[in-house]
Amino acid sequence: MPRCEDVLVDEHLRELAARLQGPARLKSDLLTEARHGLLDAVEAYRESGVSPTEAQRRAVAEFGSPAQLLPSWQAELAVGALRGLSLRMLAIAGVGVAAGDLTWRGSSWSGGPRPPAGYLLLSNSVDWIWMGALLLAVTGLLVVAASARSPRPGLALAQRVVGTGLTGMLVLGMVAGCALFTWSLNLWEAALSWPPMIIGAVLVGGAYFSLARAARGWLLAATR
Repeated sequence: MPRCEDVLVDEHLRELAARLQGPARLKSDLLTEARHGLLDAVEAYRESGVSPTEAQRRAVAEFGSPAQLLPSWQAELAVGALRGLSLRMLAIAGVGVAAGDLTWRGSSWSGGPRPPAGYLLLSNSVDWIWMGALLLAVTGLLVVAASARSPRPGLALAQRVVGTGLTGMLVLGMVAGCALFTWSLNLWEAALSWPPMIIGAVLVGGAYFSLARAARGWLLAATR
């Protein structure tokens, strides 16, 4: 329970929290750090003889209004969201590039007739999408690291470009992956009962869900 003399501080922080959008842990850390700073300022004013209520008012006014604080705080949250999206994409795309063909090895149809040219083109496209996503994820992490060292305006644009690219790659990957899976089932009925194919489909579905959540979080943070 907050002390009665902390009410104005907590109200100020609640207003900030309601208007911020981004990774929950980073958002909580920002608000916790801000609360400690505000309470330290309140305590300093009180020690100088100011009443508790007036001390809170002065501390809050000195700290800044939501309109003053939100741009920089939201920018930090957007960077955190891009970091999370890039890390997830790096891990998942890395696995996709390295293990994309494992679901087919040893299958009963692998030595059969050559698949249609369109199918091979789609299969290669999925591989290239994962590779592009992997490279873009590395770029995202480099942009995030550069932003932490020197938050220049050009880096903010780079963050949006990379985040948009990662989101686009995710959409392309989902569409192409689902189309390839459906086409595979139409070509080879045994694919539906091939254990590596089933396991791969479940894992890829979970990966897409995780990436979709991360992409949504970045979009909300970046457009807030």
